[in-house]
Amino acid sequence: MYGFYYDPTYILVLIGALLAVFAQAKVSSAYSKWSGVNSRGGMTGAEMARVILDGNGCRDVRIEQVAGKLTDHFDPQDGVLRLSREVYHSSSIAAIGVAAHEAGHAIQDAQGYVPMNIRANLVPLANIGSQAAMPIFLLGLLMSWEPVLKIGIACFLFAVLFYLVTLPVELNASSRAVAVLSDGYMAEDELKGVKAVLSAAALTYVASAVQAVLQLLRLLLIANSRRRD
Repeated sequence: MYGFYYDPTYILVLIGALLAVFAQAKVSSAYSKWSGVNSRGGMTGAEMARVILDGNGCRDVRIEQVAGKLTDHFDPQDGVLRLSREVYHSSSIAAIGVAAHEAGHAIQDAQGYVPMNIRANLVPLANIGSQAAMPIFLLGLLMSWEPVLKIGIACFLFAVLFYLVTLPVELNASSRAVAVLSDGYMAEDELKGVKAVLSAAALTYVASAVQAVLQLLRLLLIANSRRRD
């Protein structure tokens, strides 16, 4: 039987962790490189986001500055696009790319993009599942009670589904950003930088999804080992 705190399945955790570190390094490298290159258009991230929003029927979406680095996000509940100080005020290629990506999320919301709606509905279940899964699973191990193990795995499945649904949402927002910026706002060499930043950011979502799937696989292997014993 595998021990819960140390067993061969930890290799899955290690693989996921290494992928996450690699993805974060790619994001830091790409963002650092292109945040030092100003766009020739001269618009700041906030100004570009406003142009994109207004041009896609999202005039009611407000743009606000938020503290932190790379804390940029769109809040569909309040209808607010929040940009970090650096992105809000900068006219760098990196800032323009990030702002356009977040504007893409606002457009998704306005157009009723199905994967985004699914993700929004999964949020409460994913939050509960991610918090409750491991305690329930551990309790099932301690009690040697298979139904409790299955409940723990089922709870974690909601978190996995959230990460998987997040992928098309993020990739679509990036493709929208590139499409808009290529329509007269940026030259091809500048778009190269935007694509580099957004591709690196997308890798972090891929890493998160892979980590979740690997963790789910680990729970299944441990549960199966307990069943055989």
